Amino acid sequence: MPLKDLLIGLGIIAIWAFNIIVIKVGIEDLPPLLVTVLRFMLVAVLVVPFTRISRQQLPWILVLAVTFGGLHFPLLFLGLHQSEAGTGALLVQMGTPFATLLAAIFLKEKLSPRRIVGLILAFGGVVVLAGGPSLPPPASTALLLASAFFWAVSTMIIKLAPPIAPLTMTGWISLFAIPLVALGSWIFEDDQWLALHQAGWAGWGAVVYTAVMSSIAAYGLWYWLLQKHPVSRVVPLTLLMPVFAVILGVWLLDDPLGINKVAGGAMVIAGLAVINIRFRRSRKPRPVS
Repeated sequence: MPLKDLLIGLGIIAIWAFNIIVIKVGIEDLPPLLVTVLRFMLVAVLVVPFTRISRQQLPWILVLAVTFGGLHFPLLFLGLHQSEAGTGALLVQMGTPFATLLAAIFLKEKLSPRRIVGLILAFGGVVVLAGGPSLPPPASTALLLASAFFWAVSTMIIKLAPPIAPLTMTGWISLFAIPLVALGSWIFEDDQWLALHQAGWAGWGAVVYTAVMSSIAAYGLWYWLLQKHPVSRVVPLTLLMPVFAVILGVWLLDDPLGINKVAGGAMVIAGLAVINIRFRRSRKPRPVS
């Protein structure tokens, strides 16, 4: 990968890692579900008027609006409320092992010995994290792992769905998820209008950053890299996201860096690397089909 493209990839990962910090700060100023609703509203306004979906794509978008927009993102925002940024980022990365297991069960993808080792390392890392003081309360841990699980479910749905342009998918999922998350905010949160009136730069900044930088700019650049380079060269960069998030959490939020977080985080990242990276024995080019 040329240096320019590598720097773009690292910039994307930095945007996503900083997104965890932004969410943490933003949900201290505005209720978590309300932030999610505002994020979806802004993404929909910026994307939907310029994109179209077909009748064939609509049912898949509606399902993803539930699993991805209505479950993954709200659970992520709620779970981060009582979690350290770095630990939260590590737990959410468990979406990859969950997706590997779901693909083996429902898509009949082969679960090779290498991937089994990766799964053991990743889940073992969560066990090590659980033995340290940095693990969030049980409810928050469950919310973050559930968020990772529904990310994995959404990944399976996207694999089965007809082709949908990434930005189009992002915009329309956001549009259809608005009433779902707004209903959750209405049921579980109070004084939304007062919170909006009293919100400062942290709350509104989180809404703008998560919508514009994370959802639109970073994902747009990410899919541009995937179109330009082999997936095997691009996807491993995501292993750096929780590393960046841990560093930023320690630097900006004064999160502690204990031995359990270091050891457990290293095991999770090693497990993800074993699952994601294929080491080839030869350099012979594959025939193009």
